[in-house]
Amino acid sequence: MEPRGPDIGVDELQLAARNSGMPLEALDWPVTPLGLHYLLIHYDIPRVDASTWSLEIDGLVDRPLTLSLDDVRARPSETVAVTMECAGNGRARLEPRPVSQPWLVEAVGTAEWTGTPLRALLEEAGLRDDAVEIVFTGLDHGVEGGVEQDYARSLSIAAASRDEVILAYEVNGEPLPPQHGFPLRLVVPGWYGMTNVKWLARITAAAEPFSGYQQAEGYRMLRNADDAGEPVTRMAPRALMAPPGFPDFMTRRRFVARGPCPIRGRAWSGHAPITQVDVSADGGRSWHPAFLDDDDLGRYAWRGWSWTWEPDASGDYELWCRARDAAGNEQPEIADWNVKGYANNEVQSVPVTVR
Repeated sequence: MEPRGPDIGVDELQLAARNSGMPLEALDWPVTPLGLHYLLIHYDIPRVDASTWSLEIDGLVDRPLTLSLDDVRARPSETVAVTMECAGNGRARLEPRPVSQPWLVEAVGTAEWTGTPLRALLEEAGLRDDAVEIVFTGLDHGVEGGVEQDYARSLSIAAASRDEVILAYEVNGEPLPPQHGFPLRLVVPGWYGMTNVKWLARITAAAEPFSGYQQAEGYRMLRNADDAGEPVTRMAPRALMAPPGFPDFMTRRRFVARGPCPIRGRAWSGHAPITQVDVSADGGRSWHPAFLDDDDLGRYAWRGWSWTWEPDASGDYELWCRARDAAGNEQPEIADWNVKGYANNEVQSVPVTVR
């Protein structure tokens, strides 16, 4: 077997031990149980006292605001079902493998986030005409790329002002747990997970594009080391299947019995609604349309799909699935490589033995 890149070292194992993916069998739930939703924590989980915490809204605004958690919760609220995926999902399947958190395909989950719309708060603060971006700063602090920093990201005024963007203080009907950003986090439906700043402490209207590490250096699609790259933004289309049958402990190869075998999964895209899912039982040589469920969690949540496989004989098979969205975006069989391993949405492959 050809090598897939450098061996996974202790540094990557430390990352893998503190971050967690969603077991693929959890695709059975339309809304991911909270303990099964994927997590990536860049630095440390801050310990926050809600009674003394406050949110500052400042910068190029006419009326700077300081809000307690009670102030935020007293405002009009909305609940939005959102599929959230890490930008590095699929990184470990690229060749050569970029060195970082070694995600396979499990860095995803769907939750119902409750909070107050961001746009109303920006209007209350009164954005000035020379503001071009909104910078969101969290309480998690560390060093990355040789830069000491609070985790911070920005959005354009237009992106931050969309109706679906909220400041969330509950998830799946419960107060945010520490690992999901207690007491408040940004939720930007349709965008990769790095956009959804946790442990939110400050919102700043700025006159220039934000040049902090996570924006200008960290999350960019680089084709080579000298490439300035393009920013990572919306989630590319992806379909995932819940592996059928039962697994081998070490290899995760699946085993199923002869006869009709139901295959089910979920599909999503940050660009447009999912319009088609196809499944292959022969490693992509032939494709079959799956049935799309009518489950309606909303525009920004994944869509269920199903297909019944009837293998012709006992033996080894390779199940693939792929999604297409209404904008014409489709999963590739092999994704383009990039330096940091972002947005690898190549088709899922599940080895199965029929016996």
